[in-house]
Amino acid sequence: MNLQYFLVLAVFVVGFYFIAVRPENKRRKDVETMRRELTVGDEVTTIGGIAGVVCQIKDNMITIETGADRVRIQLARWAVSTKGFQTTEEAQKGKKEKKDKKADK
Repeated sequence: MNLQYFLVLAVFVVGFYFIAVRPENKRRKDVETMRRELTVGDEVTTIGGIAGVVCQIKDNMITIETGADRVRIQLARWAVSTKGFQTTEEAQKGKKEKKDKKADK
C-alpha cells in the first residue's frame, strides 16, 4: 500500500519536472547565451521596452543608442530582453503562432 503512494508521488514529481522545470531551465539558458553573445551593432529590446542599438560593451554593462536623436543609455546586461526590436503586437503575434504550431502537432 505504501509503495503505491510512493509510486504515484514519484510520477507526479517527474511529470512536474518535465512540464514546468525543464522548459524553464532551457529558456533561461537560451537567454543567458543570447546576452553573453551580444555584439556591437546588435538591435536589442530591454525588459522595460526600450529599443536601441548596442554601441559599447563592458563586462556586465552595455551602452545602447536609441532613436534618431542618438541618446545613449547604459544598462546592465541582464536588462536585455530580446535581440532585435520587438513591439507588443509582435510579441502577441509570436505567442499566437506558437499556440497554432502546437495545435497543428
